[in-house]
Amino acid sequence: MTAWTPADIGDQSGRTFVVTGANSGIGLEASRELVRAGARVVLAVRDTEKGEQAAAEIAGRGTTEVRRLDLADLSSVRTFAAELQGPVDVLINNAGLMAVPERRTADGFEMQIGTNFLGHFALTGLLLDVVTDRVVTLSSVAHRMGKIDLADLNWRRRRYQRWLAYGQSKLADLMFAYELEHRFVAAGSPLRSMAAHPGYSATNLQSRTESVQDLAMGVFNKIVAQGPAMGAQPTLYAATVPDLPGGTYVGPSGFQEISGPPVPVGSTVASHDRATQAALWDLAAELTGVTPQIRAGARS
Repeated sequence: MTAWTPADIGDQSGRTFVVTGANSGIGLEASRELVRAGARVVLAVRDTEKGEQAAAEIAGRGTTEVRRLDLADLSSVRTFAAELQGPVDVLINNAGLMAVPERRTADGFEMQIGTNFLGHFALTGLLLDVVTDRVVTLSSVAHRMGKIDLADLNWRRRRYQRWLAYGQSKLADLMFAYELEHRFVAAGSPLRSMAAHPGYSATNLQSRTESVQDLAMGVFNKIVAQGPAMGAQPTLYAATVPDLPGGTYVGPSGFQEISGPPVPVGSTVASHDRATQAALWDLAAELTGVTPQIRAGARS
């Protein structure tokens, strides 16, 4: 079979995509291809000046709109959701942090779980009424080293370990994507939930650990990593392939899923633990104050 590429994306005219973290890296490249295909793309970014620069860079057949969204602040998430004009065909939960030093969000969450998972959980819950097709949530190969600690999700009692915190956040993203699909199916909703990961892609994440690891990862970026355009392909596949089944996880097809054209991939046994998926959902709803409401026949 011929490998899938962004050239296979059908005409997206008349469709709206919300992409978090769209001003750089994978989010920027995914937005570029969606605009090229004729879509309206809402660039949901923390820094709107950088967002406007990105929007100018990717101008194409479609249109762009820049809106402020800080996933590390639930008040910003609520404001973004309240002000967004629907419908939204596809929500792409892309933004994230990786292996940063210990710090807290505006709401007191550990920064990585708060930004990568809880912010996106709240955003998704607040936008479900206007989503018409699917939600795509970005995970990582690092989900394999993740472990969900329901008793200490925010690293208040454990000694903070940046990579394990990152792994937990990306496992949480993947489990959220699976649980969301389970709930869509149970409700008879036509909506679909997908997950994707970029493999090892050279983006600005590798330069923001604020440690000597930045130098080492800079070397690996030059030797091993694929570029952000290739890294965005699993996201684009998950977001645009028309007949893709809900619950699909998409990643690179190469060795160890590091690089290569996008294909459906598997995930760890832990990521499919239904009891933990449900418990994590309930905990996220409690922490964020957002309880996603899933209705049958949600497609407009």
